Amino acid sequence: MGKFVIKKTATGFNFSLYASNKEKIAVSSQVYTAKATCKKGMESVAKFAVKCIEEDKIEDKTLKKPVEKTCPKFEIYFDKAGLYRYRLIASNGESIAMSEEGYKSKNGVLNGIKSVSVNAVGAEIEEEV
Repeated sequence: MGKFVIKKTATGFNFSLYASNKEKIAVSSQVYTAKATCKKGMESVAKFAVKCIEEDKIEDKTLKKPVEKTCPKFEIYFDKAGLYRYRLIASNGESIAMSEEGYKSKNGVLNGIKSVSVNAVGAEIEEEV
C-alpha cells in the first residue's frame, strides 16, 4: 500500500505519493491553497489513475503520431534531458500529478504509471505541516 504525504509550502500545500517500497513515484502538479483541496487532489489521483489504466487512456506524446485520448488520461512525454516522464490529467484538463523523476525507457515510465494506479488507491495519508 502506498502513502500520500502532504507538505506545507510558502503558498499552500502539495503532496507526494510514495510506493510501498518507500520510493517517491509522483508529486502534485500544483500548490493548493487549502489542505482540504490538496486532499481532494489526492483522491482524484487515486480515482483517475485507476480509470486511466482500466480504460487504456495513456496518451504517448513521444510518438510521431500520438493517438489523442480524452481526459482523464496519463500523458507520456520527453523532458528536457530526453527522459520519459508522465503526468496525470484530470477530467477538467488540469495536470494533477506527475512523475518525480525521468525514466530511461518507455517500459520504465509505463511501470511508473501502473505503480501510481496501484499505490494511490487506499494509500495512507501523512501530514508534514
